[in-house]
Amino acid sequence: MTPTLYRIALMGLGNVGSAVLAILHREQDSLLKRYGVRFCVVGVAEWGGCAIDENGLDLELLLATLQAKRPIASLPGIGRPDMQGIELLELLSPDIVLEATPVNLHDGQPGLGIVTTALQQGIHVVLANKGPLALVYGQLAALSDLRLGWGSVYNEKASADIAQKIYPKLRFSACVAGALPTINLGCRDLAGCNILRLEAVFNGTTQYILRAMETGQSYETALLDAQRRGIAETDPSLDVDGLDAAAKLVITANAVLGQASQLSDVNVQGIRTLSQDSVQQPLKDGNRMVLVCLAERIGESYQLSVQPTVLPLDHPLARLTPDEMGVVFYTQDVERLSSASSEPGAAPAAAAMLRDMLDIIRSDKHI
Repeated sequence: MTPTLYRIALMGLGNVGSAVLAILHREQDSLLKRYGVRFCVVGVAEWGGCAIDENGLDLELLLATLQAKRPIASLPGIGRPDMQGIELLELLSPDIVLEATPVNLHDGQPGLGIVTTALQQGIHVVLANKGPLALVYGQLAALSDLRLGWGSVYNEKASADIAQKIYPKLRFSACVAGALPTINLGCRDLAGCNILRLEAVFNGTTQYILRAMETGQSYETALLDAQRRGIAETDPSLDVDGLDAAAKLVITANAVLGQASQLSDVNVQGIRTLSQDSVQQPLKDGNRMVLVCLAERIGESYQLSVQPTVLPLDHPLARLTPDEMGVVFYTQDVERLSSASSEPGAAPAAAAMLRDMLDIIRSDKHI
Protein backbone atom coordinates (compact mmCIF):
# COMPACT_ATOMS: atom_id res chain seq x y z
CA MET A 1 0.00 0.00 0.00
CA THR A 2 1.37 3.38 -1.02
CA PRO A 3 1.41 5.64 2.06
CA THR A 4 -0.44 8.93 1.98
CA LEU A 5 1.76 11.89 2.86
CA TYR A 6 0.46 14.71 5.05
CA ARG A 7 2.57 17.86 5.30
CA ILE A 8 2.41 19.30 8.81
CA ALA A 9 3.17 22.74 10.23
CA LEU A 10 3.51 22.97 14.01
CA MET A 11 2.94 26.33 15.69
CA GLY A 12 4.37 26.50 19.20
CA LEU A 13 7.24 24.48 20.63
CA GLY A 14 6.42 24.58 24.33
CA ASN A 15 5.69 21.47 26.36
CA VAL A 16 2.82 20.27 24.18
CA GLY A 17 4.48 21.11 20.86
CA SER A 18 7.68 19.35 21.89
CA ALA A 19 5.68 16.30 22.99
CA VAL A 20 3.94 16.21 19.59
CA LEU A 21 7.32 16.10 17.84
CA ALA A 22 8.48 13.32 20.16
CA ILE A 23 5.38 11.20 19.46
CA LEU A 24 5.57 11.71 15.70
CA HIS A 25 9.26 10.76 15.75
CA ARG A 26 8.72 7.69 17.94
CA GLU A 27 5.58 6.41 16.24
CA GLN A 28 6.32 7.09 12.58
CA ASP A 29 6.70 3.40 11.67
CA SER A 30 3.62 2.41 13.68
CA LEU A 31 1.49 5.10 12.06
CA LEU A 32 2.61 3.98 8.62
CA LYS A 33 1.82 0.34 9.36
CA ARG A 34 -1.51 0.90 11.10
CA TYR A 35 -2.97 3.76 9.05
CA GLY A 36 -0.95 3.94 5.85
CA VAL A 37 0.02 7.56 6.49
CA ARG A 38 3.25 9.43 6.88
CA PHE A 39 3.41 12.77 8.64
CA CYS A 40 6.09 15.05 7.23
CA VAL A 41 6.76 18.08 9.43
CA VAL A 42 7.73 20.78 6.93
CA GLY A 43 7.70 23.76 9.29
CA VAL A 44 7.79 24.66 12.98
CA ALA A 45 7.37 28.07 14.59
CA GLU A 46 8.14 29.52 18.00
CA TRP A 47 8.83 32.95 19.46
CA GLY A 48 11.84 34.32 17.59
CA GLY A 49 11.49 32.44 14.33
CA CYS A 50 10.84 29.27 12.40
CA ALA A 51 12.53 26.28 10.84
CA ILE A 52 11.36 25.04 7.45
CA ASP A 53 12.22 22.27 5.00
CA GLU A 54 9.92 21.31 2.13
CA ASN A 55 11.35 17.78 2.22
CA GLY A 56 10.66 17.34 5.92
CA LEU A 57 12.52 18.51 9.00
CA ASP A 58 14.78 16.18 10.96
CA LEU A 59 12.67 15.60 14.08
CA GLU A 60 15.59 14.18 16.03
CA LEU A 61 17.56 17.36 15.34
CA LEU A 62 14.63 19.53 16.39
CA LEU A 63 14.15 17.61 19.63
CA ALA A 64 17.86 17.82 20.45
CA THR A 65 17.81 21.57 19.77
CA LEU A 66 14.83 22.06 22.08
CA GLN A 67 16.41 19.87 24.75
CA ALA A 68 19.52 22.05 24.61
CA LYS A 69 17.29 25.15 24.92
CA ARG A 70 18.60 26.59 21.67
CA PRO A 71 16.35 28.52 19.23
CA ILE A 72 15.30 26.43 16.26
CA ALA A 73 15.60 29.55 14.07
CA SER A 74 19.38 29.37 14.57
CA LEU A 75 19.70 25.99 12.86
CA PRO A 76 21.93 26.28 9.73
CA GLY A 77 20.12 26.14 6.42
CA ILE A 78 16.62 25.62 7.81
CA GLY A 79 16.36 28.34 10.43
CA ARG A 80 14.39 31.50 9.65
CA PRO A 81 14.98 34.13 12.36
CA ASP A 82 12.06 36.54 12.89
CA MET A 83 9.73 34.63 10.54
CA GLN A 84 6.18 34.55 11.93
CA GLY A 85 3.77 31.63 11.88
CA ILE A 86 1.45 33.23 9.33
CA GLU A 87 4.40 33.81 7.00
CA LEU A 88 5.27 30.14 7.32
CA LEU A 89 1.71 29.18 6.32
CA GLU A 90 1.76 31.39 3.26
CA LEU A 91 5.13 30.02 2.19
CA LEU A 92 4.51 26.29 2.73
CA SER A 93 0.70 25.76 2.46
CA PRO A 94 0.76 22.58 4.59
CA ASP A 95 -2.05 20.04 4.70
CA ILE A 96 -2.58 20.32 8.47
CA VAL A 97 -1.68 23.03 10.98
CA LEU A 98 -1.10 22.08 14.62
CA GLU A 99 -1.74 25.12 16.82
CA ALA A 100 -0.02 24.93 20.20
CA THR A 101 1.04 28.51 20.86
CA PRO A 102 0.52 29.99 24.36
CA VAL A 103 -3.05 30.62 25.50
CA ASN A 104 -4.20 34.24 25.28
CA LEU A 105 -7.72 34.88 26.58
CA HIS A 106 -7.59 38.62 25.83
CA ASP A 107 -7.44 38.73 22.02
CA GLY A 108 -6.44 35.16 21.16
CA GLN A 109 -3.24 36.12 19.38
CA PRO A 110 -1.09 34.85 17.79
CA GLY A 111 -3.12 31.65 17.67
CA LEU A 112 -6.33 33.26 16.42
CA GLY A 113 -4.60 34.84 13.43
CA ILE A 114 -2.87 31.58 12.55
CA VAL A 115 -6.04 29.49 12.79
CA THR A 116 -8.14 31.99 10.82
CA THR A 117 -5.53 32.26 8.06
CA ALA A 118 -5.16 28.49 7.81
CA LEU A 119 -8.91 27.85 7.55
CA GLN A 120 -9.33 30.62 5.00
CA GLN A 121 -6.62 28.94 2.92
CA GLY A 122 -8.41 25.59 3.12
CA ILE A 123 -5.91 24.03 5.55
CA HIS A 124 -7.10 21.59 8.22
CA VAL A 125 -6.43 22.78 11.79
CA VAL A 126 -5.87 20.89 15.04
CA LEU A 127 -5.69 22.99 18.22
CA ALA A 128 -4.26 22.49 21.69
CA ASN A 129 -4.49 26.26 22.27
CA LYS A 130 -7.93 26.95 23.72
CA GLY A 131 -7.79 30.76 23.40
CA PRO A 132 -9.18 31.20 19.86
CA LEU A 133 -12.09 28.82 20.42
CA ALA A 134 -12.99 30.25 23.82
CA LEU A 135 -13.20 33.73 22.30
CA VAL A 136 -14.71 33.22 18.84
CA TYR A 137 -15.85 29.62 18.46
CA GLY A 138 -18.67 30.49 16.06
CA GLN A 139 -16.43 32.54 13.79
CA LEU A 140 -13.94 29.69 13.41
CA ALA A 141 -16.59 27.00 13.07
CA ALA A 142 -18.14 28.98 10.19
CA LEU A 143 -14.85 28.65 8.27
CA SER A 144 -14.68 24.89 8.76
CA ASP A 145 -16.54 21.61 8.37
CA LEU A 146 -18.29 22.40 11.66
CA ARG A 147 -20.44 25.10 10.04
CA LEU A 148 -23.35 22.62 9.91
CA GLY A 149 -22.48 20.96 13.19
CA TRP A 150 -23.50 21.64 16.76
CA GLY A 151 -24.61 25.19 17.36
CA SER A 152 -25.13 26.07 13.72
CA VAL A 153 -28.44 27.02 12.12
CA TYR A 154 -29.42 24.59 9.40
CA ASN A 155 -30.98 25.96 6.25
CA GLU A 156 -31.15 24.91 2.62
CA LYS A 157 -28.93 27.74 1.41
CA ALA A 158 -26.14 26.77 3.84
CA SER A 159 -26.54 23.13 2.88
CA ALA A 160 -26.21 23.96 -0.83
CA ASP A 161 -23.22 26.18 -0.07
CA ILE A 162 -21.33 23.44 1.75
CA ALA A 163 -22.15 20.95 -1.01
CA GLN A 164 -20.33 23.14 -3.52
CA LYS A 165 -17.28 23.74 -1.35
CA ILE A 166 -15.12 21.41 0.69
CA TYR A 167 -14.43 23.17 3.98
CA PRO A 168 -11.27 22.40 5.96
CA LYS A 169 -11.65 20.38 9.14
CA LEU A 170 -11.31 21.91 12.60
CA ARG A 171 -10.51 19.63 15.56
CA PHE A 172 -9.68 20.57 19.15
CA SER A 173 -10.19 17.71 21.60
CA ALA A 174 -6.86 18.58 23.28
CA CYS A 175 -8.28 21.97 24.27
CA VAL A 176 -10.68 20.45 26.79
CA ALA A 177 -8.47 18.71 29.38
CA GLY A 178 -5.86 17.04 27.20
CA ALA A 179 -6.57 13.40 26.47
CA LEU A 180 -9.93 13.47 28.26
CA PRO A 181 -12.42 12.66 25.43
CA THR A 182 -14.95 15.32 26.43
CA ILE A 183 -15.75 16.47 22.90
CA ASN A 184 -15.87 12.94 21.47
CA LEU A 185 -18.13 11.68 24.25
CA GLY A 186 -20.52 14.57 23.94
CA CYS A 187 -20.71 14.85 20.16
CA ARG A 188 -20.30 11.23 19.07
CA ASP A 189 -21.09 8.84 21.91
CA LEU A 190 -24.07 10.82 23.22
CA ALA A 191 -25.35 11.80 19.78
CA GLY A 192 -29.15 11.97 19.90
CA CYS A 193 -29.23 12.23 23.68
CA ASN A 194 -30.72 15.18 25.49
CA ILE A 195 -27.90 16.31 27.80
CA LEU A 196 -29.36 17.71 31.00
CA ARG A 197 -26.23 18.35 33.01
CA LEU A 198 -22.46 18.25 32.68
CA GLU A 199 -20.01 18.27 35.59
CA ALA A 200 -16.25 18.31 35.12
CA VAL A 201 -12.82 18.86 36.58
CA PHE A 202 -11.07 20.59 33.70
CA ASN A 203 -8.02 22.10 35.40
CA GLY A 204 -5.11 19.96 36.60
CA THR A 205 -3.34 22.67 38.59
CA THR A 206 -6.28 23.36 40.90
CA GLN A 207 -6.98 19.65 41.26
CA TYR A 208 -3.39 19.08 42.38
CA ILE A 209 -3.43 22.03 44.79
CA LEU A 210 -6.73 21.08 46.44
CA ARG A 211 -5.62 17.50 47.01
CA ALA A 212 -2.31 18.74 48.47
CA MET A 213 -4.16 21.12 50.81
CA GLU A 214 -6.16 18.14 52.08
CA THR A 215 -2.92 16.59 53.34
CA GLY A 216 -2.04 19.69 55.35
CA GLN A 217 -0.10 21.83 52.88
CA SER A 218 -0.94 25.51 52.69
CA TYR A 219 -2.24 26.98 49.45
CA GLU A 220 1.07 28.81 48.94
CA THR A 221 3.19 25.70 49.50
CA ALA A 222 1.00 23.55 47.26
CA LEU A 223 1.19 26.16 44.49
CA LEU A 224 4.98 26.37 44.72
CA ASP A 225 5.20 22.59 44.55
CA ALA A 226 2.94 22.55 41.48
CA GLN A 227 5.19 25.15 39.84
CA ARG A 228 8.32 23.13 40.63
CA ARG A 229 6.73 20.07 39.05
CA GLY A 230 5.84 22.04 35.94
CA ILE A 231 2.09 21.59 36.51
CA ALA A 232 1.48 25.30 37.16
CA GLU A 233 2.83 28.26 35.21
CA THR A 234 5.03 30.96 36.71
CA ASP A 235 1.91 33.15 36.55
CA PRO A 236 -0.80 30.72 37.71
CA SER A 237 -3.68 33.21 37.50
CA LEU A 238 -5.55 31.50 34.65
CA ASP A 239 -5.59 28.26 36.63
CA VAL A 240 -6.21 29.30 40.24
CA ASP A 241 -8.75 32.00 39.33
CA GLY A 242 -10.79 29.51 37.31
CA LEU A 243 -10.39 31.14 33.89
CA ASP A 244 -8.66 28.17 32.26
CA ALA A 245 -11.49 25.88 33.39
CA ALA A 246 -14.06 28.45 32.24
CA ALA A 247 -12.49 28.59 28.76
CA LYS A 248 -12.77 24.80 28.47
CA LEU A 249 -16.38 24.93 29.62
CA VAL A 250 -17.18 27.58 27.01
CA ILE A 251 -15.68 25.42 24.25
CA THR A 252 -17.71 22.44 25.48
CA ALA A 253 -20.90 24.50 25.61
CA ASN A 254 -20.41 25.60 22.01
CA ALA A 255 -19.20 22.31 20.55
CA VAL A 256 -21.20 19.75 22.54
CA LEU A 257 -24.25 21.49 23.98
CA GLY A 258 -24.92 23.60 20.91
CA GLN A 259 -25.16 26.80 22.92
CA ALA A 260 -23.34 29.88 21.65
CA SER A 261 -21.36 30.93 24.72
CA GLN A 262 -18.60 33.32 25.77
CA LEU A 263 -16.39 33.62 28.83
CA SER A 264 -18.66 36.37 30.15
CA ASP A 265 -21.50 33.83 30.31
CA VAL A 266 -19.69 31.77 32.96
CA ASN A 267 -20.03 32.49 36.68
CA VAL A 268 -16.40 31.98 37.77
CA GLN A 269 -14.89 31.57 41.22
CA GLY A 270 -11.38 30.18 41.65
CA ILE A 271 -9.57 28.60 44.60
CA ARG A 272 -7.22 31.42 45.55
CA THR A 273 -9.23 32.46 48.62
CA LEU A 274 -9.92 28.97 49.99
CA SER A 275 -8.48 28.30 53.42
CA GLN A 276 -6.88 25.01 54.39
CA ASP A 277 -9.72 24.39 56.84
CA SER A 278 -12.37 24.89 54.14
CA VAL A 279 -10.67 22.17 52.09
CA GLN A 280 -10.02 19.75 54.97
CA GLN A 281 -13.36 20.04 56.77
CA PRO A 282 -15.44 18.40 54.01
CA LEU A 283 -13.33 15.23 54.32
CA LYS A 284 -14.33 14.92 57.97
CA ASP A 285 -17.96 14.97 56.81
CA GLY A 286 -17.46 12.34 54.09
CA ASN A 287 -17.14 14.86 51.24
CA ARG A 288 -14.46 16.53 49.15
CA MET A 289 -13.86 20.06 47.85
CA VAL A 290 -13.54 20.11 44.05
CA LEU A 291 -13.34 22.93 41.48
CA VAL A 292 -16.36 21.92 39.39
CA CYS A 293 -17.24 23.10 35.90
CA LEU A 294 -21.02 22.89 35.61
CA ALA A 295 -23.41 23.21 32.69
CA GLU A 296 -26.99 22.71 33.87
CA ARG A 297 -30.00 22.88 31.62
CA ILE A 298 -32.61 25.34 32.86
CA GLY A 299 -35.51 25.58 30.45
CA GLU A 300 -34.12 25.89 26.92
CA SER A 301 -30.57 26.95 27.82
CA TYR A 302 -27.64 25.95 29.98
CA GLN A 303 -26.33 27.89 32.96
CA LEU A 304 -22.53 27.77 33.15
CA SER A 305 -20.35 28.05 36.23
CA VAL A 306 -16.92 27.22 37.62
CA GLN A 307 -16.90 27.09 41.42
CA PRO A 308 -15.36 25.24 44.36
CA THR A 309 -18.01 22.66 45.23
CA VAL A 310 -18.35 20.10 47.99
CA LEU A 311 -19.11 16.64 46.54
CA PRO A 312 -19.76 13.31 48.27
CA LEU A 313 -16.76 10.98 48.20
CA ASP A 314 -18.58 8.46 45.98
CA HIS A 315 -19.06 11.06 43.22
CA PRO A 316 -16.90 10.30 40.13
CA LEU A 317 -15.18 13.69 40.34
CA ALA A 318 -14.46 13.29 44.05
CA ARG A 319 -12.67 10.01 43.33
CA LEU A 320 -10.13 11.61 40.97
CA THR A 321 -6.44 11.47 41.92
CA PRO A 322 -4.30 14.65 42.08
CA ASP A 323 -3.15 14.13 38.46
CA GLU A 324 -6.56 13.30 37.01
CA MET A 325 -9.26 15.30 35.28
CA GLY A 326 -12.74 14.04 34.53
CA VAL A 327 -16.17 14.71 33.08
CA VAL A 328 -19.66 13.43 33.88
CA PHE A 329 -22.65 13.69 31.53
CA TYR A 330 -26.27 13.25 32.60
CA THR A 331 -28.93 12.69 29.95
CA GLN A 332 -32.55 11.57 29.72
CA ASP A 333 -31.61 8.23 28.18
CA VAL A 334 -28.09 7.60 29.49
CA GLU A 335 -28.50 8.39 33.15
CA ARG A 336 -24.78 8.97 33.77
CA LEU A 337 -21.67 8.65 31.62
CA SER A 338 -18.30 9.54 33.11
CA SER A 339 -14.69 9.50 31.99
CA ALA A 340 -11.35 10.33 33.61
CA SER A 341 -7.80 10.70 32.36
CA SER A 342 -4.45 10.96 34.11
CA GLU A 343 -2.70 14.15 32.95
CA PRO A 344 0.67 14.38 34.74
CA GLY A 345 2.38 16.25 31.91
CA ALA A 346 2.13 17.40 28.28
CA ALA A 347 2.11 13.98 26.58
CA PRO A 348 -1.66 13.34 26.93
CA ALA A 349 -2.51 16.65 25.21
CA ALA A 350 -0.01 15.83 22.45
CA ALA A 351 -1.61 12.40 22.05
CA ALA A 352 -4.99 14.10 21.72
CA MET A 353 -3.62 16.23 18.87
CA LEU A 354 -2.50 13.06 17.11
CA ARG A 355 -5.95 11.59 17.75
CA ASP A 356 -7.50 14.59 16.01
CA MET A 357 -5.11 14.34 13.06
CA LEU A 358 -6.08 10.71 12.58
CA ASP A 359 -9.76 11.67 12.80
CA ILE A 360 -9.22 14.11 9.94
CA ILE A 361 -7.40 11.47 7.93
CA ARG A 362 -10.03 8.81 8.58
CA SER A 363 -12.72 11.08 7.24
CA ASP A 364 -10.59 11.76 4.16
CA LYS A 365 -9.54 8.16 3.52
CA HIS A 366 -12.31 6.18 5.26
CA ILE A 367 -9.76 4.14 7.23
